[in-house]
Amino acid sequence: MPHSFGYRARTRHMFKRGFKEHGPIKLSTYMINYHVGDIVDIKANAAQQKGMPHKYYHGRTGIIYNVTPSAVGVIVHKVVGNRYIEKRVNLRVEHIRHSKCRQEFLDRVKRNHDAHAEAKSKGERVNLKRIPALPRPASTVTAVSSGNVPQTMVPVAYETTI
Repeated sequence: MPHSFGYRARTRHMFKRGFKEHGPIKLSTYMINYHVGDIVDIKANAAQQKGMPHKYYHGRTGIIYNVTPSAVGVIVHKVVGNRYIEKRVNLRVEHIRHSKCRQEFLDRVKRNHDAHAEAKSKGERVNLKRIPALPRPASTVTAVSSGNVPQTMVPVAYETTI
């Protein structure tokens, strides 16, 4: 039997709910405020079929450009051939959540601001740049001075018990 090419074709595992996450949608999902410019992750919720995104957009991150009472408009960049096309997708709020992709950046900005303010009050300069992890320093294994004598390991000879 030939396979289908429907809108939800091959989404058996993609759209399934997680372990112990089945049932009706929590009301807190509808209480979250979304604003234009917010970065959101698209994750389709199979409990609500209305306003569900196409399977391509499942797991993508986009920016909100429009907010309506029960849905939002999200801009997602899609690779088509050798270019990016800006796609505007309208989704219900059950299928999106605030993205945490900028959280590390925002934390770093706050941490840098606090460090800068503290250094300015002391009258000194502080380096706020991210420093890449350097290679571990070299070390020499000493044999006798620390009691660390090298050991030679050899396999045990095969013995028959007949």
